Amino acid sequence: MKYLRKHLLGLGVVLLAAALLLWFLPARWAMLWLEPQLHGLRLQQVQGLLWDGRAGQVVATDGHVLGQVQWHISRRALLGELQLHLDFDGPQLAFSGGVQRLPDNQVAWREVSLRADLAALDPYVKSPLDQPRGELLVTIDHALLQGGWPLQLQAQAHWRHAVMHTHGGDVALGELQWQAQAHGGVIQAQVHDDGNGPLHANGQLQLSPLGWRLDATLRPRQTDPALRRWLAGLGQPAADGSVHIQRSGGLAGTLPAAPSK
Repeated sequence: MKYLRKHLLGLGVVLLAAALLLWFLPARWAMLWLEPQLHGLRLQQVQGLLWDGRAGQVVATDGHVLGQVQWHISRRALLGELQLHLDFDGPQLAFSGGVQRLPDNQVAWREVSLRADLAALDPYVKSPLDQPRGELLVTIDHALLQGGWPLQLQAQAHWRHAVMHTHGGDVALGELQWQAQAHGGVIQAQVHDDGNGPLHANGQLQLSPLGWRLDATLRPRQTDPALRRWLAGLGQPAADGSVHIQRSGGLAGTLPAAPSK
């Protein structure tokens, strides 16, 4: 009996030491496990703990410094309840937001903000409408995802100094704004301009796991030849130069009709 108590006491000491080490684990030690999961990104100048840390430099695979990052992870992750808040700040991309893992393979995002220089995304964005330029600002009040798809969503986006970079030169579009909502896995998004730019835009986009549907009208406010040529590439212009775009894919007929305005 004495022998058993001795070994149980030793096991308790080992478990307590392991728990204390994990509770106060330095972030730089955790990098040995984390970096292989960052798909080539490297964190340098790492400080703090695994739970509250920062990296002074986030370095891409080509050696380019992307920015710096701070994070806070709730220690409830030790109980399987992941709660993470992330702040990334770089000259071409900034991100801030909180994420929580929920039961049933659901993930909740809250108070998300993103700022991106679209020119920096050229290697990753392949658009059939040439390459977008300008600054994209996105805010997500809340989003509930299951299997990566939004079941619920409330978000806004603002495309500042919107430009399409084409082989024939840059086409100025002005300022464009989006609002998006999702209920029951069906996303409804609206796009419009600020009322003062070279392009009048008004459109509706609907998405679900089964299909998508786009209905939009684009009309030039000015006689910019480059803008009119670009619009003509999207569809047959009407007498006033406007182009009505209607596209759909998948089982788009199963989507509910967008509310009329």
